[in-house]
Amino acid sequence: MDELIRLDSVDKYNKIFGLETLHPMVSVIDLSKATQWPDRLKITYGVYALYLKETKCGDITYGRQPYDYSEGTIVCFAPGQVAEVEMSQDVRPMAHGVLFHPDFIRGTTLGQEIKKYSFFSYETREALHLSETERDTIMDCFKKIEEELRHPIDKHSRRLITANIGLLLDYCMRFYERQFTTRELPNKDIIVRFERLLDEYFDSNAPQEIGLPTVKYFAEKVFLSPNYFGDMIRKQTGITVSEHIQNKLINRAKELLLSTSKSMSEIAYSLGFQYPQHMSRMFKRVVGSTPNEFRAGR
Repeated sequence: MDELIRLDSVDKYNKIFGLETLHPMVSVIDLSKATQWPDRLKITYGVYALYLKETKCGDITYGRQPYDYSEGTIVCFAPGQVAEVEMSQDVRPMAHGVLFHPDFIRGTTLGQEIKKYSFFSYETREALHLSETERDTIMDCFKKIEEELRHPIDKHSRRLITANIGLLLDYCMRFYERQFTTRELPNKDIIVRFERLLDEYFDSNAPQEIGLPTVKYFAEKVFLSPNYFGDMIRKQTGITVSEHIQNKLINRAKELLLSTSKSMSEIAYSLGFQYPQHMSRMFKRVVGSTPNEFRAGR
């Protein structure tokens, strides 16, 4: 099965694996009960999907990069993302998971908060690694969602199902943040490299040639996805990558204002701003005075 499948419903996924559909917009899956499965599968997701992998059943390509996962890990996909799976020979797919359509949570608290679950938005290859106790917690969440799906639909159904999906995602977020904590030393190395790269960028001609640096630029330099890199920096330092870049820009601007006779426009262009007024607005917002007022006050 080499064609690109547009997975715009949970039922379409269930039909691929010969699984039962209990609800048109939400499904808890158990691939050990699959009655069929393809050797190769390429999907454009139109639903949210979260899987707890019981075995490494094949290779996953995600955003044209290999997805780093193993037995006992969680992998996640969001609408608009493409994933390709090549099944290992003679290995039966074994995974539990939940799939839900974005329309099901639209207008709910979960729909408003879904973007905070950044593990859905990875551009590349980062699975959540679980302990045995954490695995049991996730399995219990799957069980509660399925129980509600099997209950006759009433006025409480949607609220209870979305609440239980939200509980599942909150646990995953806790485990995800713990994953950064357990990697504290490697992460500190990345932060040191990031600070060095920031200095190197502004010490070179890159600002004039490229413009203001982006999160993606630095993430690629340390071989991480922008989302993972951004979450890691924020977890370790308490501020975002964009705030680090902004702080560097402001400090460099202050140095140039006080140590050179360059005009504010010349300084702005040298730092990568396309328009001097953009630097002036940023400077005023952060420092409380315009660049010229700052220079005159010193």
